[in-house]
Amino acid sequence: MIGKLQRPVDFERVLGHQSRARSAHFALHHLPASPAPSAWHAAKLRTAPAELSTGDAQPAHKLVEHDPPLAPSVQAEGCWVGIVVPKRHAKRSVTRQLLKRQIRAAFAERPSMPPGLWVVRLRSPFDRQKFPSAASDALRAAARAELAQLLDRAMKSPPSPKTATNPT
Repeated sequence: MIGKLQRPVDFERVLGHQSRARSAHFALHHLPASPAPSAWHAAKLRTAPAELSTGDAQPAHKLVEHDPPLAPSVQAEGCWVGIVVPKRHAKRSVTRQLLKRQIRAAFAERPSMPPGLWVVRLRSPFDRQKFPSAASDALRAAARAELAQLLDRAMKSPPSPKTATNPT
């Protein structure tokens, strides 16, 4: 299963660690953990019937519009991918979307990726002289080849225990 990271807290957790692999244009960060629970699930877990100030506890009703929280063992099995493609490195939205699609496709081609949180970050722009079109086939092929090498390198290298943040 490949999930999509969307919460800022998950991005902060992963980007707080050193990159696992780097290429000319991308950096790959990994954290062997599951995503943080959503705010709704955290609030639901904090509220206990004994904490009610109205006296007797009311019977609990199941909410229809929300899924129940997944067990930790189910969440930890998947690969959760976050993508960071800043405007300063890819000015046109067409280029940003093309790179995001290539990143998702590169992970989809590798179902054997270790579980955990993965963040792929574009760290330098592609040369506009080589790729004048924002969504050219040449840019697509170059990004896909570089991402394939990056993921292969990450699979071979063991995760580093050091973090980029200062311990205090």
